[in-house]
Amino acid sequence: MAKFKIILSDPETGTSKTVELEEARAIPLIGRKIGEVIDGSVVDLPGRKAQITGGSDKDGFPMRPNVHGGVRRQVILSGGVGFNPRDDGERRRKTVRGNVVTDEIVQINMRIVEKPKQPKERRKVRGKKKREVREEEVESEAPKTDSA
Repeated sequence: MAKFKIILSDPETGTSKTVELEEARAIPLIGRKIGEVIDGSVVDLPGRKAQITGGSDKDGFPMRPNVHGGVRRQVILSGGVGFNPRDDGERRRKTVRGNVVTDEIVQINMRIVEKPKQPKERRKVRGKKKREVREEEVESEAPKTDSA
């Protein structure tokens, strides 16, 4: 059966969390593609949504979004995932994995794209007692007289 190591990053806070899924918990991810948004309850984050951004297989070959299917292919790359060119215009044939999650994938990278809506917090006046706040309100409501 499939066993995945999920790396879940939160772009707002800059933190990441690792979750391991095995057996029945990993099945909802099989067949998904890079870029798909899934429910966060699959990765222990109910109420959130996560987007698949990439991953790698059991031998370390990276998933590439523009290679279709779930198989390994040798493609000519000029940059991006799986190849970092040293010279301008350099291209190389490299082995990469397709964009579909299969049972041969070991690591899946995800990003949180939607968090649950939180109710707005009430504004609190700190450092002042209720009586002082009321006195200020009364003073501001009092009619002002012009001394011109």
